[in-house]
Amino acid sequence: MTSPKIVIKPVSDKAGRAAFVDLGREFAATVPNAVPQLRSELLELVNPDKNPFFGHADVQLFIAYDSGQPVGRISAHIDTLGLEMSPDQGFGPGTGNFGYFDARDERVGHALLARAEDWLREKGMTRVLGPISMSIWEEPGLLVHGHDHSPMIMMGHDPAEYQGWIESAGYTHEKSLRTYDLDIESGFPPLVQRIVKSGLRNDRIHIRPIDKKKWSEDVLTVLHILNDAWSDNWGFVPFTPEEIAYAGKKLKPVIHPQLNYIAELDGRPVAFMMTLPDVNHVLKRINGKLLPFGWVHMLRWLRKPVNSGMRVPLMGVLKELHNSRLASQLAFMMIEQIRVNAMADFNSRRAEMGWILDDNQGMVAIVNAIGSQMNREYVIYRRPL
Repeated sequence: MTSPKIVIKPVSDKAGRAAFVDLGREFAATVPNAVPQLRSELLELVNPDKNPFFGHADVQLFIAYDSGQPVGRISAHIDTLGLEMSPDQGFGPGTGNFGYFDARDERVGHALLARAEDWLREKGMTRVLGPISMSIWEEPGLLVHGHDHSPMIMMGHDPAEYQGWIESAGYTHEKSLRTYDLDIESGFPPLVQRIVKSGLRNDRIHIRPIDKKKWSEDVLTVLHILNDAWSDNWGFVPFTPEEIAYAGKKLKPVIHPQLNYIAELDGRPVAFMMTLPDVNHVLKRINGKLLPFGWVHMLRWLRKPVNSGMRVPLMGVLKELHNSRLASQLAFMMIEQIRVNAMADFNSRRAEMGWILDDNQGMVAIVNAIGSQMNREYVIYRRPL
C-alpha cells in the first residue's frame, strides 16, 4: 500500500499565519527542554504588518498536510539586503533561505525542503542557506549540540533528529554559531583583573550604563556601533533603523541599565554590550501563556528578574579598534561591571554569551580568557539549487 501524498500549501492570510504559529508551538511542546514562547510574540514575527524584516524580504510560509492533518511547516524567504552583500560573507547574489523547519518525520521534512527550494528557484535563487528563522538577527542555525538543557532568551531549540534529516536531503555544513556558558560567581583570572584595573585608571576610557531617559539616542548609538563592528563578519546584513526601532521597543521592558553598557573613548561611544535576563525562566513557569494568571508572574519578573540567568546576545567594538589591546580591554571592563551588577542586583549565578561565530578569533579569545565553556552549537547549512 502506498503512503498518502503529502500536500504542501502556501500560507496566504491571517488565519494561515495563526495555523503556522500554532503548529510550531505544538511541535515545540513535544521537544525535551524546549521552552514555550508567547503566541502573540510569535505571531508578530510572521506578520508583514508588524515585523520590519518584511520591508526588505520576500517571504512565503508553507504547511504540510498528510491525510488532511498538518504534519510540518517551513518558510522560504529572500533577504534583499543579503543579496547585496559580498558572497564571501555568506549571503550574496542568488542566496535564499529556509527557516521555521518542523516536520513529523524525515519524509515530511524532505518534502518541505524540496518545496522551499522550488519556490526559491522560481525566484531566481541559485543557493540556499538555512535554517534561518527568518532574519539572521533572529534565530539562525539548527541546534546540533546542547539538547540536554533549555535555551536562553531568543535562542532556538530543535529536536536532535532534524540534523540527520536536513543532511540526508543534501545539505552540508556552512557555518557554526556557538554559545558559551559562564559561572559568574567565580570571578575572572588575575590577568583579566589586571586588564580591567588598568582600564579603570585610564582617564580616556569611560563605561556607562544605557540611559533609558535617552533611550532613542542610545539605541541609535548602539545601531551605529553594531553595523560598523559586525560589517566584516560572516552572515552580516545591515540592521535597518526600522528594525532597531522595533527591537528597541520589544526589548525595552527587559533592558536594565546596570546590565547594558556603552564604552566611550575620549568622550566618543566606541563599544557596547547588551545583556538580557533570561525570560525563558518565567515562560517555563507559565507555560508560555499570559492568561489567566501568567501575566502576574510576567509583570513581577519584568520589574525584578531575580535568580535568572543572563544572556549576552550582542556586543561590538568599532572596527577601527579591532585587533587592538584596547578592544579586548573595553570588552573585559564591560563584562566585569555587568557580572558584578548581575550578582548584586539580580542574584544571578550564570550567564551565556552568544551566539559567536566559530571563526571569530577575537571573541573566542575573550570567552576563553574569562573561563567560559562552549555549551550550545547551531549549524547553518548550504545547498546549491
